[in-house]
Amino acid sequence: MLVLSRKKNESIVINNDIKIVVVEIRGDKVRLGVEAPREVPVHRREVYDAIQRSLESDDAPVESDLA
Repeated sequence: MLVLSRKKNESIVINNDIKIVVVEIRGDKVRLGVEAPREVPVHRREVYDAIQRSLESDDAPVESDLA
């Protein structure tokens, strides 16, 4: 894992087309802005995990498929 220090309004660039900007720092919370191409999905981790669980349950065989 790469660990970086950034201040407000500073950014990092990933793969030439994804930009992460520190928008605000308030106490122990940091607000980030993400600029990415429309075809690149960007989700908070808990949303990503929920999507993955949903996809896994969609792939699970239904009882009628087993007969």
